[in-house]
Formats: sequence, structure tokens, C-alpha cells
Amino acid sequence: MTPFWQTSRFQIDLSRPRVMGIVNATPDSFADGGVYFSESKPSTVLAHCDQLLKDGADMLDIGGESTRPGSPPLPLAEELARVLPVLRHAVTLGVPVSVDTYKPEVMQVALDLGVDIINDVWALRRPGALPVVAAHPRCGVCLMHMHRDPQTMQVAPMTGSVLPAVRAFLQSAAQALLDAGVDRSRVVLDPGIGFGKTVAQNFELLREQHSLLDLGFPLLAGWSRKSALGAACSPAGSGEPLPMSERVLPSVAAALLAAERGARVLRVHDVRETVLALKVWTAASGTRPI
Repeated sequence: MTPFWQTSRFQIDLSRPRVMGIVNATPDSFADGGVYFSESKPSTVLAHCDQLLKDGADMLDIGGESTRPGSPPLPLAEELARVLPVLRHAVTLGVPVSVDTYKPEVMQVALDLGVDIINDVWALRRPGALPVVAAHPRCGVCLMHMHRDPQTMQVAPMTGSVLPAVRAFLQSAAQALLDAGVDRSRVVLDPGIGFGKTVAQNFELLREQHSLLDLGFPLLAGWSRKSALGAACSPAGSGEPLPMSERVLPSVAAALLAAERGARVLRVHDVRETVLALKVWTAASGTRPI
């Protein structure tokens, strides 16, 4: 496994876990409900980018279309209108910038702006997506496993043990990139926590994460504020999931467990809390300090 992630402008050192701060340029995010995005006040989301870096984020992941369960597709023009101002600002901040999109048109525009990473929940399966990445000489890419699509993934989630299917999918998606001439140092894999899996299946992926590392690519872990954490931490006897506002501690715990099991990119909303927890973890484990 390569000790770095090659991206458009940066070689990201993966000898220790890196924190990817989530920037939702959308009014309907499952996690923050659009609190940082306002069409009438675009400076709010730009200020959020700045704050995440002050909190210790190593890189930013900017998305304009919600992929929460049941979310409808967003027209291309609307996605571009949301993300372009944020991407233009983010690429001036001196850190790697990722765009969270599955549309090849958005990928191309973002790369032309100097964006470093394509983070695709469809793993480049949409027509035209893989050629955009393959044609770029250096951009990084994150390939995620998703069962079905955002509209139906939790209506009919996977059944049985998910590890073999997720592993086979990620291996195939990565091989398709390698076959297209993309160097393996540009590729990171994401098992897709919450994307068409049950609570038990999500935790199976965390428990058996080492099997995914055996594929030979770095892993990105995206546990932040996910419904599996809400279900696992449901107040006793309530029958209700832990509210979103109370999922910071479970999210940090899941991120640390993922890091301990070998994940090298932690995609999180709560950057400051995750960075502080990683400092303790690295001190205790004797690895390089954050």
C-alpha cells in the first residue's frame, strides 16, 4: 500500500490518519440541515471552510447534492451553482480539496479549477465519469460502495454478510481505474457506511475492516453522524435513535476505531473534536503526532 495519496496538487502523507472536513453546500444535508449553506448569504459556507481548517482539517470535501436516503437527484446546473463558488474559494486555501459528486460534468469543471480529489459515491459508474478521471494526469479519486441508489438504498438494503460483496465491488472498481491507466497511488477506497446497509452490516464493515485493507489501497472511513451510530446509541427504552445533535461523541469514537483498524482518511463533520481525539490516540499508540 502506498504511504501517500497522489492528488492534483499534493501528495498527501498517509503515514498517519488524515482528517477530511465535510462542507455541505446544500440546504438538505442529513447531518446539518443546510445550516452552513444559504443562497442569499454565500459567505457562510466559505467561512465554514476557513473554520474547518482552523479546527485542524487536513483537507476539505465539498458537495452540492445530498445523497441521504430518499434524496432526489439534483439538476446539473443547480449543483454547479452551489459548488463552484465554494470550490473557487477552497482551492486558494493551501490544502487538498475534494469535490463530492457523481456527475462527470461537475468533475471536469472542478478539476479545471484545480480541485485535487474526485469523491464519487457511484465509484465512477455513471457514464463518462471514469474517462474524466483517467484523462487527468494526477487527480486523486475515492471510490465508494453504494447498494442501489440514494432513493432506494435504505428501502431495500443489502442482506446477509456484506463484506464479500463490498470487497468484490471495491476491488473491481479499483481494477477498472488501473486498467484505464490510473496509478494506484491516486486511489482510495470507501466501504460506504450507511449506503444501503443495515446497522449490523455497517458495524460488520468496521469490525472486519482489515479484510478491505488487504486490497492494497488506503481506506476512507465516513462514519460521521450516520444513522447506525444513532441506532447503536439509542437511549434505553426510547425506541428512538440518538438525535443528530448528540452524535458528536459516537462519531469521534467510530472515527478512532476506524483509524485504529487502519483507515487513513477520516471524513467528518466535527473536525476539532476528531483532531483532539486523534492527538490522544497517536500519543498512546506511539505514532507520529497530529
